[in-house]
Amino acid sequence: MVNVALHRRDVLAGATALAVAGGANAQTDARKILRVVPQADPPILDPVFGNSTIALIHGTMIYESLFALDSKLQPHPQMVSTWSVSNDGLTWRFALRDGLKFHDGAPVTTADAIASMQRWMGIDTGGRRIAAVTDKMAPTETNTFEWRLTHPYPNMVLTLASLPARFAAVMRAADLKEPGKPISTAVGSGPFRFVHAERVSGAKIVYEKNHDYIPRSEPPDGLAGGRIVKVDRVEWNIIPDPSTAALALQSGEVDFVEKPSFDLIPTLAKNPQIKLRVIVDLASHGMLITNWLYPPFNDMHARQALAYIINQEEALIGGFGEDRQWWRTCHSYFVCGSPYGTSVGTEDFGPNPERAKRLLQESGYKGEKLIFPSTHDISWLGQTAEVLALQMRGVGPNVEILWHDWATTVPIVNKQDPPDKGGWNLFYTAGPGPIMFNPATNLGTDMSCDRKNFIGWPCDETAEKLRQSWVEADEAARPALLDKLHRRLAEVQPYLVVGQSYQPVAHRANLAGVLSSPVITYWNIDKT
Repeated sequence: MVNVALHRRDVLAGATALAVAGGANAQTDARKILRVVPQADPPILDPVFGNSTIALIHGTMIYESLFALDSKLQPHPQMVSTWSVSNDGLTWRFALRDGLKFHDGAPVTTADAIASMQRWMGIDTGGRRIAAVTDKMAPTETNTFEWRLTHPYPNMVLTLASLPARFAAVMRAADLKEPGKPISTAVGSGPFRFVHAERVSGAKIVYEKNHDYIPRSEPPDGLAGGRIVKVDRVEWNIIPDPSTAALALQSGEVDFVEKPSFDLIPTLAKNPQIKLRVIVDLASHGMLITNWLYPPFNDMHARQALAYIINQEEALIGGFGEDRQWWRTCHSYFVCGSPYGTSVGTEDFGPNPERAKRLLQESGYKGEKLIFPSTHDISWLGQTAEVLALQMRGVGPNVEILWHDWATTVPIVNKQDPPDKGGWNLFYTAGPGPIMFNPATNLGTDMSCDRKNFIGWPCDETAEKLRQSWVEADEAARPALLDKLHRRLAEVQPYLVVGQSYQPVAHRANLAGVLSSPVITYWNIDKT
């Protein structure tokens, strides 16, 4: 235990030193440098394999996709200049916009786009759905290609623009020789270049302006439009301790904190040199994820029991504080307040210890240890996990939280090993509202039974057929299908919804151009 504590202090001291050094260098460095405390250290640099928000933010800085979402979650062309679809809905034609170059100077070709989409379709939830109806992809000219389908897929553009954790990044075809493995090159065609030489795992990540990048002509709007970079360099300083991050922001040693601790928000709000704002309109979606592969949560009764154990209000106060402007209770799998935010089927969810104990007994659970990985690197995540574990222990589940840093936690929860062989039983996290509000893109409700879906690997053919029917239905038929789907999800519990939250960013008042967006972006920000 002593060694672990010393290691944590060393990491924190190193991160603090980086922030302080950055503040000192700012006085002599003529470049315009944006210094950021990201929400975590990206556990993986390949955003198609990553399944965390920080991997997605990293990916959008250096890669682009064919289409992108604006601040209202509407799709627009990004790498695409023009596109068309045949009258029968089976042949899509895409043309790439002029001037696209990878960071090594090579032009982006349709071969790169096709290889990237083929790889993405083998990994992502929405991509696999398109793959199921894909006949062939083939270049027609240097910058155009056709995508032929066996059945119409009306949601093609929206799916290509959507932001599941594994977004449809276009990469160099040469880097994709082994589609089943993450790449480590991080050479994209986006507005920033990743500086490999300055990467210090657990401490620092650096991005520089890509001077060869030609942005779109449209005004920036969310992830769509012109990605105009107004600083020379963005430095991510990994500072795990939220108090240290807040002090660095107040002193001006850093400019931007992605996820300030809710405990410290009242203090930051009093500082006229700091601005707090919510940049994502749809709330983040709390998820208590269960591992369907092993007892007890391979049994539906054990999963249902959690719905009658967890007190959402207590858990949310534990993670996000007493101020209700930052959170609300909600049992909808598709985000309360969104167009699909129904809670049908969950009307009786809430603390009912006797019913929970009865369901646990029916599942065959006899008090075995349940492994619950978590982290304090993201303060609200660890704090909420502690409350959830206490609530479960109070009713019966023998929960043991295993604390790690975030970079260690992510690989653990991606393992399909048994809990006693390095795997896990329970995990708490949150999904971005712009992903989770839509049945087509909500990662956790993908219940295909191939073990390639989101962590927890839920499997229910009935729910998956209902979800697919909803995706393929017209708007008139969708409400009734949504009710059927949500009732089934409430019954089988792919994961337990634990309310929702609104996470503000905090930044110095001398920053301008911070966009409202489905995820945080660092183009369009200017520093005066």
